Amino acid sequence: MDQNLIEKIWDNRELLKDPANQDAIRAVIEALDKGTIRVAEEDHYGWKVNEWVKKAVLMYFPIQKMETFEVGPIEYYDKIPLKKGFESLGARAVPGSIARYGAYIAKGVIMMPSFVNIGAYVDEGTMVDTWATVGSCAQVGKNVHLSGGVGLGGVLEPVQAAPVIIEDGAFIGSRCIVVEGVRIGKEAVLGANVVLTASTKIIDVTKETPEEWKGFVPDRAVVIPGNYQKSFPAGDYGVPCALIIGQRKASTDLKTSLNDALRSFDVPV
Repeated sequence: MDQNLIEKIWDNRELLKDPANQDAIRAVIEALDKGTIRVAEEDHYGWKVNEWVKKAVLMYFPIQKMETFEVGPIEYYDKIPLKKGFESLGARAVPGSIARYGAYIAKGVIMMPSFVNIGAYVDEGTMVDTWATVGSCAQVGKNVHLSGGVGLGGVLEPVQAAPVIIEDGAFIGSRCIVVEGVRIGKEAVLGANVVLTASTKIIDVTKETPEEWKGFVPDRAVVIPGNYQKSFPAGDYGVPCALIIGQRKASTDLKTSLNDALRSFDVPV
């Protein structure tokens, strides 16, 4: 991939008119689709965002033409084609599941009726359960379970912003929402209806003194919805937060259900 060329086109959009430059952008999207490059990746220093890749995704939209395409009796009218070749990928795509071209779906992934957007990366053995959505550029690790109705936010702009990251082995409970670049650590468990934004307080209540996080759930943490009191001119009101109530036990393997993980902390489910 020619990163320097992508940066040059980004700085001068007149260059988008050149078919050769359009081909360079399409080559980046194809590489995203195949998983040979990623919008974000982990190294020895943590997660880094490949801004130039996000720039290519943003420039892919204006060079694509709207067209009608059909899948059986269903008609679509869009700029981005659907992903194909699930059999060769070794992934299972149940009727009603949709992944856009430019999203990477790895071997062993199961997609129930759900949606995975362009630029997303879904690694091996992950379950994308019914009506779950994986937003543009979201990064999902190996053996993750995204339960029914989970919403992972997408982020294309600003290009330097980190996407939502769900690390290996995490279990995301039904109707959870994770947006604004929040990162969920390895093997963490989110109970049903946890909502995490960049400004949501994530409070560890397992010690005598609470410890507060924002934008990150530590590895193996077990998290449930909570609230705290905040004063406003009109009075004191409960504000949503998330509570870390314990650690996933070493004896809990990656296939253990969310219910079992929460019951071990006497949380009703």
